[in-house]
This record gives sequence, structure tokens and C-alpha cells, in this order.
Amino acid sequence: WLLYILYYEPYQEHVQPIDRVALYSSGCESIPQRFLIAMTSSSPLLLLALMLAWSAPAFLLARAGAGDQGLKHIHLYMHEIFAGPNATAIVAVPSPLGANATFGVVGVLDDELRDGPDPKSSSLVGRYQGIFAGAGLVSPPGMQSAINFVFTAGEHSGSTLAMLGPVLSFTGAIERSVVGGTGAFRMARGYCVMTAAGNPTPDSIVYEVDLFVKMDYA
Repeated sequence: WLLYILYYEPYQEHVQPIDRVALYSSGCESIPQRFLIAMTSSSPLLLLALMLAWSAPAFLLARAGAGDQGLKHIHLYMHEIFAGPNATAIVAVPSPLGANATFGVVGVLDDELRDGPDPKSSSLVGRYQGIFAGAGLVSPPGMQSAINFVFTAGEHSGSTLAMLGPVLSFTGAIERSVVGGTGAFRMARGYCVMTAAGNPTPDSIVYEVDLFVKMDYA
């Protein structure tokens, strides 16, 4: 969500223009080609979708549940719009170091949580709300995030889960820690793995979310 663009933008001046008419007319249908066209002609937020759609290996999700006896598995889909008037994820504060800097950037998110990947046929079960900030001057990226899963319907309605952690890589599934919760998830601990689900559109993307949590009432 809005992370990769913050590291790509400083290098945009070195990217050669793309002949969009020729590329479309050539009949190319691959995701990489379509998004290279889109990212040079509209919001740079499309680059996040580009990164996640290509880089989420399925084996990481399969491995995520291995050996996790005693952990509750919650499977959701996060629906994000990153362009246009209905955007649910935006860069709110640019870096004070200049337009091409990422250190100090602050963004906010208020995405939908649904029980399926199709927004038309799935049910809304909550919100994915939080902030991220550029907190790294060197590699790895150093994008820090603080996210709340706010459940508003279904089995977990009225409860929340809190997730914290950095985005350490743009080349695989993103894993972060679940550090607490409220309601049914008081004293929760665990982790979350997120990967892109299906093909992004020019202004939106869907993430598959796998939460593994344990409640500790000691």
C-alpha cells in the first residue's frame, strides 16, 4: 500500500517514455506491460499494485500455517483504492527533504475488509485502518506501519486486532506482527501475511490476508 512508489519516484527521471499506442495495439496482455503503461500516465500509486502483483510467492502463504497449532486462523481480503476521488489509501504528508525523498513521508489507510476477493459478491466485515511512515534512510526500505483490523460484522464484530512492523522487502509476501487487540482479541499475539490476490486494476488492488493469532489471558 503506497510503499513502493516512495522508493521508485527518485529514479523516474531515468525512465524512458513508453509508446502507449504502439504497446496497446501490439496486443500485449501481460500485467507487467499494462502497468508499465499505466504508471507512466497516471497516479504513481499504481506502482504499489505493480510490485505486489508480481512478487507474492504462493508457497509463503502455504508455509504460513505450518506448525501453527493453537493459533486462530482468520482469512480475509483487503480491498484498496489508491487513485481517484474515492481513494482509501493516500500519501498525506510529503517528506520535508524534498519531492524525491522518502524519509519522513506519512500516509494513511482506510480500506475495506471483505470475506472474498470480489467486491460485488463478498460481504463487508470490517476496516483496515492505519498509518505508515518512511523511517529508513538506507536499504531495506524502512517503511513502518501501524494498522488496526476493525471488525464490524460477522463472527468478530466489535473486536479489533493491532498490527505493527516494517516492510522489509518489496519482492515477496509482507509479514508483520500482531501485537494486541480488543474485545474477543484481548491480549492477542501472532502474525499476519499479506499477498496480492488476482490482477490489479488501474486504480485498485485486492490483498489476501492471513492472520494467525493466539489469545493469552495469563
